[in-house]
Amino acid sequence: MEHVSAYNLRISGRVQGVGFRYATLRKAQRYGVAGWVRNMADGSVEVECEGESGEIDRFIRFLSKGPPGSHVRSVDKRIITPKGYTRFTVEF
Repeated sequence: MEHVSAYNLRISGRVQGVGFRYATLRKAQRYGVAGWVRNMADGSVEVECEGESGEIDRFIRFLSKGPPGSHVRSVDKRIITPKGYTRFTVEF
């Protein structure tokens, strides 16, 4: 089995009101990434994700671009301890 990576990410820019959370959910499901995504009061989006290193790297590359209509200014990335998520959800 490949190494599991886990991150807490804060994505800033035009990332709310553009379908960012649901695009993130679809990519997570495609890449086999578990965790969650939510909008933050300051206009950013927070993501906690874990999965195989290669898939996490691809997932974070997507988040760095975002879906059409979004404009990602920055992705702050913190390595965290995997929590054993079994699926990816949109949190409110």
